[in-house]
Amino acid sequence: MHATLTRRQQEIYDFLVLNEHRFAHPPTLAELCDAMNLSSRGSMHKQVQALIEAGLVEPMNGRRRGIRLTQPGEADTAEESRGLPFLGKIAAGRPLEAVTDDQRMQIPEWITGQSRNCYVLTVSGDSMIEEGILDGDLVVIEQTSTARNGDIVVALVDEAEATLKRIEQKPGEVILHPANSSLQPMHYSPDQVRIQGKLIGQLRTYH
Repeated sequence: MHATLTRRQQEIYDFLVLNEHRFAHPPTLAELCDAMNLSSRGSMHKQVQALIEAGLVEPMNGRRRGIRLTQPGEADTAEESRGLPFLGKIAAGRPLEAVTDDQRMQIPEWITGQSRNCYVLTVSGDSMIEEGILDGDLVVIEQTSTARNGDIVVALVDEAEATLKRIEQKPGEVILHPANSSLQPMHYSPDQVRIQGKLIGQLRTYH
């Protein structure tokens, strides 16, 4: 067993290894649940997210959003040479669905540092302007399902809309704080908000 994995995460990883050639395409979360006779897709997402963060599997972007095993050395060579995935717009205002464009963008290594699973979004809106995050900026996001209070995160609200906000997590409540004094914080129950990543870098053009 991998030391950093729970028993359930190890079971899912072992299943993917043993059944890699069973699927015509990398399986989606729903297909993985069906194949392993698991009823909770939300629980499966959390377990797969942990495998992604461990560098053992990776999500496929584009029309076919399956989960595939990370090939040895692939993350350090081919993926880095192709750049980071560019996944469309993220709202810094009202929640806005993040759109997958299946494009890639070269980002300086000093921005990503040791972070392996990162992606790029374009900011839409002005709710984070007091943090220096402006409409049209590019933000580099480290993919993670957890964050500390005060982190600026990509938060998926009600499994439908994504927004960029500073997060505050309390017992029974998650508050997404804008950085614009004209706007009010947004209050949700914990089951309404899923963290998809945290801000680690920012880029801006002037043309």
